[in-house]
Amino acid sequence: SGYRGHGLAKRREQGRHRSTGAPSHRVPDGACRQVTRIDFYVEARDRLDFACRLAAKAVQAKTRLIVYAPDEAILAKMDRMLWTQSAVGFIPHCMSHDPLAAETPVLLARNVDHPPVDEVILNLADACPPTFARFRRLLEIVSQDDADKASARERFRFYRDRGYRIDTHNMSESTSRTPG
Repeated sequence: SGYRGHGLAKRREQGRHRSTGAPSHRVPDGACRQVTRIDFYVEARDRLDFACRLAAKAVQAKTRLIVYAPDEAILAKMDRMLWTQSAVGFIPHCMSHDPLAAETPVLLARNVDHPPVDEVILNLADACPPTFARFRRLLEIVSQDDADKASARERFRFYRDRGYRIDTHNMSESTSRTPG
């Protein structure tokens, strides 16, 4: 007779009893990770110039951004451009391993295995960034160069074949268009 109810009274006291078919518990807000949203900006005249414009927009929106490029030369050029971009003014940035990275909105990174932020990653590499799925959003810039378009098509197929939502924005339609 000790088995009758199987401790039901005690579970009810502790608030752990639920009716049949009811969920076991409420999932807290933010506990479920959203799937990475991917945006392709195609037909950009200059990838790095456009990347600076996207970085400025991220700073304006108070969104943290990692600019990913495994090529040191690309990051060095991007660094110079972010300091001197006349159209948007100074864009606060530093390398991802810099001591100021925790408080800087735009980070330049050669490696994203352990990203200090997970909001937005802007890919300037020819391949998909490793661990891109950790980020809420991935930005891809495709120039008018044929080689760049070919590598972008490969990345597009990679993301599409894995079920990611991809939005494409054609930048050739307007020369003064602000990135979205």
